[in-house]
Formats: sequence, structure tokens, C-alpha cells
Amino acid sequence: MPIRTSIIDKQEHIEQAARALKSISHPLRLKILCVIGDQDICVQEIVEAVGTSQSNISQHLAILREKGVLLARKDANRVYYRVGDARTLQLIGMMREVFCGD
Repeated sequence: MPIRTSIIDKQEHIEQAARALKSISHPLRLKILCVIGDQDICVQEIVEAVGTSQSNISQHLAILREKGVLLARKDANRVYYRVGDARTLQLIGMMREVFCGD
């Protein structure tokens, strides 16, 4: 059973996946990620697409950044977010397909 052994040996990958899955399991955070997808998007665009307050969105974006799911960059007075890991992007892509109607 070498496949199982190789997966178990990569404990840090398992822990990273568990953190990412836990952080995206909240309905609003999943909705945010469905909006972001594979693009760079500013907070205001997320607020408009999701339909809740900017402070609420910002709290959830902070959690996603803290867990390493999102990266942020500042451009003048706007902050843009994108998915930080290609594997997470792949997972989000599958979730968008299944749950977000894309």
C-alpha cells in the first residue's frame, strides 16, 4: 500500500488541506470563493456580488487570508484578493462546478 504511506508521510500537506477545508466550509466564505474563482477581485466587487456589508466581508476575507487560502495585494486605495494556492484553486473550481452553478 505505497499510496497510503506516501499520503500519510506528507503530514504538513494534510494539515494544510484540513485548514483550508475548515476555513472554506462557512457558507459565506464559500460564496466569496465562488465569486473570486480564478481572478483577482477587489473587496467592493465581492461586496456587490455577495450582497452583505463590507465589514462582514472583510472579516471573512481576513480568515481566508489567515488560513492561507487567499492572498491580497493593494493597488492605490483598493485591495484585491486571489486564491493563493493552485491546489486550492482546483478544489474551488470543482466546488464552483458542483455548488455554484458554473
